[in-house]
Amino acid sequence: MSAKTILITGGAQGIGRGCVEYFLKSGWNVTAVDIQPMESSDRLETVLGDTSLEATAKQAVVKTIERFGRLDALINNAGVGTRGKFNVEELPLEEWNRVLGINLTGYFLMAKHAAPFLRKAKGAIVNIASTRALMSERDTEAYAATKGGVVALTHALAVSLGPDVRVNCISPGWIETRKDVKHSDADRLQHPAGRVGVPQDIAELADYLISAGFVTGQNFVADGGMTKKMIYVE
Repeated sequence: MSAKTILITGGAQGIGRGCVEYFLKSGWNVTAVDIQPMESSDRLETVLGDTSLEATAKQAVVKTIERFGRLDALINNAGVGTRGKFNVEELPLEEWNRVLGINLTGYFLMAKHAAPFLRKAKGAIVNIASTRALMSERDTEAYAATKGGVVALTHALAVSLGPDVRVNCISPGWIETRKDVKHSDADRLQHPAGRVGVPQDIAELADYLISAGFVTGQNFVADGGMTKKMIYVE
């Protein structure tokens, strides 16, 4: 009960799963929320649900407090893209609203219900956005809009919840979430860091932001330098 406790959304796979594993190994209690089933363990509570629904956000926080007695940090990570590739003229409003609901409204709802307990703990929120908040490819309007919204929501929450709660944002670039994938030289050379990212890269940065007492309202791009490299097409 005395261990610090973190709540992570989208915790069943990808960056979210990497964060769950990282913080468990670091000695934290963890609550993981996802639409995919997960197994609980000694220091892991799981919540099955859609974070775009307020009932899920409320349940996740309540279960965390009931199980661990405190909440010190929140990582908003759950996110989706559209189910299919749509150009602007063809993008169904239903798909637009679905992506906004999970990628942006869900972050607000989790922050809303976690805030009283984070205030008490003098805790922190880390929102996971994307480099798509800063750059785009064709036909990604819904996803890009939500990730830009996450960056803006981050500094708004930082001002509203400060000084008790610090709120920061990570914009990952290419993060490989599959196992045993070999990348080509061309893939690696797109990154000045010399490699594609992995979920632990994001988890380590989130850990820093949770403990960095004078950092709030900021967006940290974690992309191996990819967005800073000029790419010429011959």
